[in-house]
Amino acid sequence: MKPDPSQLLEIAGIKTPLIGFYDVPDPKPFEPFCTPKRCIFGCYENWAKGESICISEGTCSCQGGGYWIGGVVPGWVVKSAGPDSAPLEIFANGLNQREGLKSSDELMYQWFENLKPYMIENGYVVIGPFKDDQYEHLKTVTFYVNPDQLSLLIIGAEYNNASIKGNPVTAAFGSGCGQIAALLGDFGTDIPKAVVGATDIAMREHLPPDILAFTVNKPMYKQLCELDENSFLYKPFWRRLKKVRGEVINGDQSAY
Repeated sequence: MKPDPSQLLEIAGIKTPLIGFYDVPDPKPFEPFCTPKRCIFGCYENWAKGESICISEGTCSCQGGGYWIGGVVPGWVVKSAGPDSAPLEIFANGLNQREGLKSSDELMYQWFENLKPYMIENGYVVIGPFKDDQYEHLKTVTFYVNPDQLSLLIIGAEYNNASIKGNPVTAAFGSGCGQIAALLGDFGTDIPKAVVGATDIAMREHLPPDILAFTVNKPMYKQLCELDENSFLYKPFWRRLKKVRGEVINGDQSAY
């Protein structure tokens, strides 16, 4: 039985559509598609209209996106590489010299070396509205949420965890497209994982200013959907916060 997010979304007041990251042999079930002009998050509003993005190896409109989803460095980088310079090093150095993201080009290159991109397995990556009938191809689910809702989801991700060394939630430096797949790491694991995302200032221009991302793998998605009446979702802390925000749970103000 597939996880059902309806109660979680209703109680959390999440109105934005869930966005799935799928690795598929046939993208046709996800039509219609939109084509980003540059950044893949330029299609953020298209997702709300039911449109998806389809990426095959080397076809992403964003150079960074093509690397983090598919592992392809831009053509100009390959042409610039010589016997003493690896393409990835040129790519990392060029990015850092242009944007100043790390204190040195060497650190930027080391970071690229340490974080591997998501490699497309079945021919196509589709990013778009959640489709329950394509669950077998799902890799991650992203919630686009305000700070209150993000707080709720982080607590949900910690609901079954007692460790302070193996925290299930990561908030790490990375591109927006890297945060929805590459930063989750091994997708063969049954360990619930989550990443706080949309912290890449290069992509935030495409999102409302009060929206952040919370991306989870399938085990974490299942855990969040299984939060029951014994959990904090149904307890006073969340109800009080909703009341302060002037919101209502299940249409009943008396619930407070």
